[in-house]
Parts: sequence; C-alpha cells; structure tokens
Amino acid sequence: MQTHVATAQGMTGQGMTGGIAPEGAPALPSRISWGAVIAGGVVAVAVGAMLNVLGLAIGATTIDPVTMGETPSAGTFGIAGGIWLLVANLIGLAVGGYVAARLSGTADDTDGVLHGLSVWAIGFLISAVLLGNAAAGAAGGISRMVGSAAQGLGQGAGEAIAAVAPAASTIDPRAIAERLQTGLQTGGDPAAMNSDQRRAEMAQIIGNRVTSGTADPGARDRLALLVAAEYGVAPEEARTRVERLEAEATRVAQEAEARARAAADAAANGAAVGAYWIFAAMLLGAVAAVLGARTGTRSAVRVTDRRLA
Repeated sequence: MQTHVATAQGMTGQGMTGGIAPEGAPALPSRISWGAVIAGGVVAVAVGAMLNVLGLAIGATTIDPVTMGETPSAGTFGIAGGIWLLVANLIGLAVGGYVAARLSGTADDTDGVLHGLSVWAIGFLISAVLLGNAAAGAAGGISRMVGSAAQGLGQGAGEAIAAVAPAASTIDPRAIAERLQTGLQTGGDPAAMNSDQRRAEMAQIIGNRVTSGTADPGARDRLALLVAAEYGVAPEEARTRVERLEAEATRVAQEAEARARAAADAAANGAAVGAYWIFAAMLLGAVAAVLGARTGTRSAVRVTDRRLA
C-alpha cells in the first residue's frame, strides 16, 4: 500500500511533519450487522411458514365431503391459496426486516433499508434451500416406490415364467423360427404370399410412410396389391382404400402437429405468466422488507450539552 508523508512549512521557518497513514484514510467502519440480518431472515421464514400452516388449516376446515356443494371448487382453492401464500410471505418479510433493523442498532434510514433488503435476500435463499430439500425428499420417495414396484413385478414375472415353463417345453423352437421368418419375407407375389407375409409387408410400408412423411407412388401401388390380395377385393377398391388411409393419416398427422404447437404455445405462455408472477412476488417481498426495516430503524435523538454557568 502506498503511503504519503504530509509536510508543511510554517511562516516562522519551523518545520512540521505529519504522521504516516494509508491512502484513502480514514477507513469507514463496517455498518452492517450480519447477526441481525441472519436473525431477521430466520424470523421471516418462520413467520411465513407459520402463517402458511394456518392457511392450510383454514383451507382444510372448508372441505365438507358429507354435504354436496359445500366444498369450494379447485379453482377457488387455487386462487385463495395463492393469495394467502403471497400475503403470508409479505408479512414474514416485513417482520424480518423490522427485526433486522432493530437488532442492528442503526439510526440511519439508508442502513436500515439495506438491512431489510439483506433480510429479503436471505429469506428467499433459505426458502429455496428448504424447497429443494423437500423436492429431493419427494423424488427419493418416488424412486423407492418405483423400485419396490419393479421388484414386485420381477418376482411376479419369475413366478409366471416358472408356471408356464412346463408348457413352453412342449413347443418346437424351429417351428416358431420358421413362422417368424416366413412372416418377415416380403417382395413376392401378393397372391402367393400367406397372410402373415402380406400383413408384415403392409406394416413395413405404412411404417415407412409415417416415418418419411411422404407418399411413394411405388409403395402405394404395392400396398394396394397387398390389400387386394389380403382382403379379396378388386385392385381399384384396394387403391381407394389406400388413398383413404393416406388421407386419414395426413389429417391425423396435421391435427397432432397442431395440437403439439398449441400445447407448446400454452406451455410457453404459462411459463411466462408464472415468471411474471414470481417477479411480482419477489418485488412485493422486497418492498415489505424495506417497509418493515424502516419501521424498525431507531430514531436519532439530539443530545444537548448543558453546562452549569
């Protein structure tokens, strides 16, 4: 750190030398009380949680499963719960800001406001940690339930396999393999193919059509021949059926795409609205914490020095 020595020369010719001090001196002492901020944040979270529990109790008392029509609807529950949650958090932050400003011992309004904002930030951090732990616990419980269900399914599958093992031993594996191979053979004369072969090739053509999204004229003609041979209809009728199938498939694909776009748009709008509401709630929380801190800031008292004459 650089230091400067202040020297001054008096009119009488006598030299006067000042002391050595760091640059920027005098340094201002710290004006924040972290103990008061942490205490205010904890109090804010505790008061908010207490009020939310009270709201849960009040909401539970409004449920009347015995009398029809006495229980509020889900929409009413959602709106009332959201309003109560916001009000409870605002009250908690206001109380926390008051506690922090009062415990800090400051009489400066700006320092009190900064203590309130610090409580607001600490309170949201504590709430985020608590919510994260709750979500992690819920996810762990779900994973344990899924594991238990999978274990039970595995045991049941093992018992079923053991039960059908004697019956399976009487089936000829070569006959099964030949039947599967015959069903997968495609490209021959539809009239000479069996039903498994025709159905396998029709499924393959339709699957390629759905995957590619375009209609191949050769594949369409081949599908019409397969349909004619499989269902015993004229080639013109089979071609008409194929065209109707393609038109229906195109319509369904367009409707599915439209529904997907609408769902994506609704999800984006919902996320935007939710983000705006969260921003508004955080802004109102900061205002509540500042108001509580302003109320808790000590008043400056002028002290007069009275001397006896």
